[in-house]
Parts: sequence; structure tokens; C-alpha cells
Amino acid sequence: MFRLIRETIGRRRLLLGGVAASAGLWAGSARGAMAQQAVPPTRGAVSTGRVADLQGGESAEPPFDYWPITKRPRLEWPNGARVAFWVGMNIEHFDIDRPATSISTATIMHTPDPLNYGWRDYGPRVGIWRFMDVMDKYDMRASVLLNSDVCLHYPEIIEEGNRRRWVWLAHGRNNSYRWSNMSLEEERPALAQVISTIRQHTGQQPRGWLGPGLTETWNTPDLLAEQGVSYILDWNNDDQPYPMKIRQGRMISVPYSIEINDISLFVGKTVDGPTFLQIVKDQFDVLYADGAQRPRVMAIAVHPFIIGQPYRHKYLDQALEYITSHDGVWKTTSDEIADWYYQRYYDQAVAQLRTAGSR
Repeated sequence: MFRLIRETIGRRRLLLGGVAASAGLWAGSARGAMAQQAVPPTRGAVSTGRVADLQGGESAEPPFDYWPITKRPRLEWPNGARVAFWVGMNIEHFDIDRPATSISTATIMHTPDPLNYGWRDYGPRVGIWRFMDVMDKYDMRASVLLNSDVCLHYPEIIEEGNRRRWVWLAHGRNNSYRWSNMSLEEERPALAQVISTIRQHTGQQPRGWLGPGLTETWNTPDLLAEQGVSYILDWNNDDQPYPMKIRQGRMISVPYSIEINDISLFVGKTVDGPTFLQIVKDQFDVLYADGAQRPRVMAIAVHPFIIGQPYRHKYLDQALEYITSHDGVWKTTSDEIADWYYQRYYDQAVAQLRTAGSR
């Protein structure tokens, strides 16, 4: 009886965790959930680079300043585009003996778990190839959120992505672990290994980062900068890029999406294909209207084992057709968005934040 109670409680906890899993936010912890991290630092204004230690009674600060979109200098995209549109494809590897993003909690405690592992494994075997076709159809390059383990297990995907000039962003080692609960001494070599593996196998230096399940430690932004990464997707709090605060170097946030995300919508909210298509259209319509005054970024985040399912695939096709048929849409990648912002707006943004911080 006690064993049954324990198993029932465990499944309920996983089911609750599955809400986050369905949004791509639960991937199993590499360390205990109660493991302690270093005390989060307060950070100086982005313009000064000052870092102050936490004093008694002080709270941690986010790695960015509050900056209302209505108070910023106008941002312009190439050719006067209203919306910079990019597609983020999460290409991930999962350990067969650990629970991760799942379609059913009924077997999640089993090892092996053919139901859920097989569901995820459809992505690199079938779904990604279907996705390549639809991106080719609209002459779009994918921005790939890449687990470094993918390079070792699915080299054919890397080869085909390179042939299409896809860009590769770092997305941790694999998605069976969160990128959390690590000390500085543990995280630095782990991150260096992820970056070097991707660079070695793709021939590209990863310039962007999305944590597995959108997770970071307090040190991650600084360590990413050490590794030559210049933008982060994890925070999802804006429609435009903006400067982030790190100890040395430069870092920006580029808008990603946890709302226009196939896991959040199809698995989390269990919407059907037509509803997904309407949500994407509604998102675009508002951003397109907003972009007449203040140009915006729109991202669609997808996973090959979700959007690559045959009965869902055509709705991504229709969504891309709708968006790309509009004038004033820059079909781009997250790398190109970051480049454009750094070259034209970063210094101006930092100067304005410096002025605001001195008041």
C-alpha cells in the first residue's frame, strides 16, 4: 500500500511538472531539485559594468534594466520592414533512461519508456526532414536551437542544415537535463564543451543561446560571453532586442517565444491544427500593426517531434504562407537580428540606459 501511495505521489508530481514539460520547461534536473546555487549577484547598470555584492536584506536583480518600449529610439529593420520574422527549430537529443518532455505520464516512470522516447525520437528520424521541405518552400533559413549531443548522434541533420546555411545556437548538451544547479567551477567547463562540440561539428561558432527548458544559472550570461556567445533567448519579455547586463563584454536578449511554441500549444494547451494556425495569424497581425510605429520581432518556436507530425505539418505550412505573403516582413535568422541590432542600435541603447540610470 505504501509503495502504491509513493508511486501515486510521484506520478502526480510528474504530472504537475508536465505542465512545465509541455511548455518545454521540464527536462529533468542534472542535480537534486533542492541543490543550492551561489547567491545571485546584484549587477550594475549595463553602461557601467559595475557588480555589487549582495548585502543583507537586498534582493537579486534581473540581468537587464526595465526599459519601456515606448521610451526607446525607433528601431528600423532592413527595407523598412515592420516585422523581423524567424523560425526557431529545437533539435534535441534525449537520454533513453531519463524522463523528459512527454506525451503521456502513464509510463514516465518506466525504464525504458518506449511510448514517450519513441514519440520524441520521431523528430530526428522523420519530422525534421519534413520541416526542411517546408522551410525550403518559403526560402527561409532555420535558426536551430541545438543540443550538442545532436552532433554526435545525428550527423546527417548537421550536414543537411549546413547545406541550407542554417544557423546553429547552443541549447545545452541534451534536453534530459536542466541547465541549473551548477557552481561556477562546474558550469564553465560544461559550457565550454557544449560550445566546442557544436563549433567542431557544424563549422560555426554558436553566437546565440537557449537553455534546455529555458534554464540558466546566475553565472550563465557571463560564461556565455567568455565563450563568444553574444545573445540569449531565455527571457522572453520583449518584442525587440535589448542590452543585457554582464560583467565583461556585450550581451543582448533576442525575442524568442514560449507562447507561439508548438509544445506550449499542442501539448500544453492541446489545441488543434486550425487553432494553432489562427493563433499564429493573430500574433502576427498585432505585431504587424504595431510594427508600423515600432518595428517588432516575431518568432515561431517548433520541435520536429511536435510540428513534424503529419496532421500538424500543413498548419505550419499555411502559417508560413500567411506571414511571408505580407509586404514589410524580413525573413531572417536570430543571428541576423542580433547582427543588425549590434551594428546600429546597441551603443545608442547603452547610452540611453546610462543616462536613465544616472537620474
